Amino acid sequence: MRRRTFMAAGAGLALVAAAPAHAATRRVLHVRPGDSVQAAVDAVTGPGWTIVVHPGTYREVVSVPADKAELTLRGASRDPRAAVIVYDHANGTQKPDGSGTYGTAGSATFTSAAPGLTVRDLTLANDWLRADHPDVTGTQAVAACTYGDRTHFENVRLLAHQDTLFVETTALASFDRQYFRRCYIEGDVDFVFGRATAVFEECHFHTLQRDVDFTPKGMVFAPSTARANPYGILAVRSRVTSGAEDGAYKLARPWVPSYETTAWPSLVVRNSWIGPGIDPVAPYTNMREAYPWQTMRFCEYANSGPGAVVSAPENRPQLTAAEAAAHTRRTYLGDWRPYERR
Repeated sequence: MRRRTFMAAGAGLALVAAAPAHAATRRVLHVRPGDSVQAAVDAVTGPGWTIVVHPGTYREVVSVPADKAELTLRGASRDPRAAVIVYDHANGTQKPDGSGTYGTAGSATFTSAAPGLTVRDLTLANDWLRADHPDVTGTQAVAACTYGDRTHFENVRLLAHQDTLFVETTALASFDRQYFRRCYIEGDVDFVFGRATAVFEECHFHTLQRDVDFTPKGMVFAPSTARANPYGILAVRSRVTSGAEDGAYKLARPWVPSYETTAWPSLVVRNSWIGPGIDPVAPYTNMREAYPWQTMRFCEYANSGPGAVVSAPENRPQLTAAEAAAHTRRTYLGDWRPYERR
């Protein structure tokens, strides 16, 4: 596998001399090539700041702590390809201090625990490749790990292979809400996963070609919703495409973590186009036989496309119109309505 080329626009700007870091005007910090996005995050002194990332590739790990509430992190251009934050840690990557490996969550290029976070017009990527590290067995390599209520991503590209986007919560009893609109998310194994209440609207999910001789090559979703949470992952008015052969991928499998065996994964995919890369006959599979997908909260409604054809109804649970009325962005997000902000 070849390492991705991330920059489609503004690549030449990486050679421009950097302006002074963090020139602040009315609670706005600017980050330019040669500056550090993390340094800008560290410079935020209270809620409501905006960090503007100018075109370029920023090779670093970025972590937004919980005390940086209501932060906006956005690209200076509306083209999300122009500003790229990328790194290459994996679950099994050894930490430089010898204390062990990073683990799945620790592998993330971008992590946020801040409530009220908005990210827009950026690319967040993890370009770690299995082929470059055949000795590493922990191949999860996260682009973004988000936890914290009211997390909003708009026009963001999320690129990795296994475990691209980790939609997590601050605690088992916290039903933190996340909203993704017009985002592009690609990967191969379980590349949208976690226990958050996460709504994906008008998003594009793309399964990668994977150099293996077995199927399924991977799965798009792996929810791990807490049993007490009525709402897990919702994908609405979205599309699923593939770089692999027809039927090579599953739509989802349930993740019941060994540290949280009470999980009851929930996924609804509705009013979306599902391409031929998804196996239409059996779109779901198990992660562990002890937790069969049929006992989980997996449903679809009014989907279209060759990967949405219902030829074996027992393998594709469908909502009724009355049931579908309870699975909307409004019911999932409650009194938080980021979709009304323009």
